[in-house]
Amino acid sequence: MQTLKYPDTFRDTSVVDDYFGTKVQDPYRWLEDDRSETTAAWVKEENAVTQSFLSQIPYRQQLVDRLTTLWNYEKYSSPFKRGDYTYFYKNDGLQAQSIVYRSKGAEQAEVFLDPNKFSADGTSSLAGLSFSKDGSLCAYQISEGGSDWRKVVIMNAESQQNMGDTLVDVKFSGLSWKGQEGFYYSSYDKPKEGSDLSGKTQFHKLYFHKLGSAQSEDQLIFGGEKTPRRYVGGQVTEDQNYLVITAAVSTTGNELYIQDLRKPNQPIQTVVDNFDTENYIVHTEGEKLFITTTLDAPNSRLATTSLQKLDPKYWEDFIPETENTLSVSTGGGFFFANYLEHATSKVVQYDLDGKVVRNIELPGVGSAGGFGGKFTAEKLYYTFTSYTNPATIFEFNPKTGKSELYKKSEVQFNSADFESKQIFYASKDGTKIPMIITYKKGLKLDGNNPTLLYGYGGFGVNLTPSFSTPMVAWLENGGVYAVPNLRGGGEYGEEWHLAGTKMKKQNVFDDFISAAEYLIENKYTSSERLAIRGGSNGGLLVGACMAQRPELFKVALPAVGVMDMLRYHQFTAGAGWAYDYGTAEDSKEMFEYLKAYSPVHALKKGTAYPATMVTTADHDDRVVPAHSFKFAAELQHCHEGENPVLIRIESNAGHGAGKPTDMIIKEYADLFAFTLWNMGVEQLEATEENS
Repeated sequence: MQTLKYPDTFRDTSVVDDYFGTKVQDPYRWLEDDRSETTAAWVKEENAVTQSFLSQIPYRQQLVDRLTTLWNYEKYSSPFKRGDYTYFYKNDGLQAQSIVYRSKGAEQAEVFLDPNKFSADGTSSLAGLSFSKDGSLCAYQISEGGSDWRKVVIMNAESQQNMGDTLVDVKFSGLSWKGQEGFYYSSYDKPKEGSDLSGKTQFHKLYFHKLGSAQSEDQLIFGGEKTPRRYVGGQVTEDQNYLVITAAVSTTGNELYIQDLRKPNQPIQTVVDNFDTENYIVHTEGEKLFITTTLDAPNSRLATTSLQKLDPKYWEDFIPETENTLSVSTGGGFFFANYLEHATSKVVQYDLDGKVVRNIELPGVGSAGGFGGKFTAEKLYYTFTSYTNPATIFEFNPKTGKSELYKKSEVQFNSADFESKQIFYASKDGTKIPMIITYKKGLKLDGNNPTLLYGYGGFGVNLTPSFSTPMVAWLENGGVYAVPNLRGGGEYGEEWHLAGTKMKKQNVFDDFISAAEYLIENKYTSSERLAIRGGSNGGLLVGACMAQRPELFKVALPAVGVMDMLRYHQFTAGAGWAYDYGTAEDSKEMFEYLKAYSPVHALKKGTAYPATMVTTADHDDRVVPAHSFKFAAELQHCHEGENPVLIRIESNAGHGAGKPTDMIIKEYADLFAFTLWNMGVEQLEATEENS
């Protein structure tokens, strides 16, 4: 390998912030300006260094070829019925974006909507699709270059003709139809300061768009300066009788409101008037409401009440809380309680009287998703997957409980050659943490296996077993894949989530570090063969852990990470994450806690850090790329040693959703090539494709 020469990144030491009397330099503040030519030039230089390094890895193209072969199979979604048509998504194999098809009865399926025609390079994607109840009208969202800002196009579903009143500047929104009049959607005002991609977004607003009218005439339903909320959503119930509004100031906890649509100009009524708990109406029967809630139930329960008794003091248990976390779906006239038992699925079917109909027999231990649909549907669908079982779609008869295979994955993978096992290890404070480890059968526990440790640990997000096509290339080359369920996630309910927030965030890093130590102690791998990876909040996890324990890992792969914990809330919707993180303005104690683990601030000059490839994208307006830019610049400034510390910056891509297939393949090939090369792997193991 040629000796790396990093760009000479300018450090502006005159930029200083004062936090409770403590002066903090921010020498790379200039990289926050995503519109400047100086930032663009820096991005170009950094990418040139990264691509130069990657181009020297002898099996980089071999990985691209193998991943391309693995990806080249037909992929289907579960079907769903709207009006007289059955719709489904399908990708022939290597298409940039999946296409929406439909069929009527026994007729052959036809193309309904092809997102590959949205842009020449495949970087514009379909980001949401919603039909009127009768299926005659639809509205769909387009994301350009991966941005969270969306366009909404309205179509006559029968004729497939666009209807002309396209909406713009829609963000973090569902689309919910009220009859054939129009639909509800949410958005923010465009930022007054900064760019559209990095400027702070403040007040979310719920609007009603009446068909045939201009967007400027859309009616404000909820939100704005009178009721300032950071996240607002509106959903019309399946029976079309009610508008349900959720409102929140952070990513956890929400108010709940309801409006009776059966008569005009009815008031919006308050159901829950605080942000202390999570509350969602999942079904209505006449004036009876079914509400999932964490009120008095951190693992969640399903409660019932009536339109006349909205106050939570009147709510009665329908599905009580258990020791396992609960999510509820509805379809076919039934409720489906999906429980997480040590991060794996258990599903119980209930009738309208709250009686257990049956425990659903799943194909194995893994993750089941679906069991949702119209309440009048005669068939439902669910998907089952695990780390060694490609996603399989089943058709389910809710009356008989019979499951039949609908679509089996055609990916080239023999599950019988691999195994997953769940273990429990002790974190630093003794807390037992579950972790699933996946590998090829016959693995030798000699401490020499390339191992990828993946984590998230935040915002109540659950990491449940799921099959990943690119991970086949990792596993078949003797790699081990390990995923722990860290605190901060929601696998064990709200208490587990809270144990990894604010002044307890270090628990998350301790859990991840302890997972690495377990893998080393039990001879799955060694520090010389261990890589860590995570995205978004998981990118923060990787950045913090490599700063705290640089000697423990050989490779670090932080993706689209939250790296500047003192300023994250100044960009886009970042302020909404304060429930999990706290902010540097909250108190001196909170500032000092954040600064201590903030990846940008925790790096120390003269330290040997793991081989690192930071990944981000120029259109990421969820976690702005400035986080990754500043971290990479500081890492290159502080790092001493032979390990390369690089940043790979994608163009016309965002936080992850909607990336075209070829972009995904090339990114995984680069990640795996970089990781294996820095672990000392000089050639790949033979597969059917490369032998």
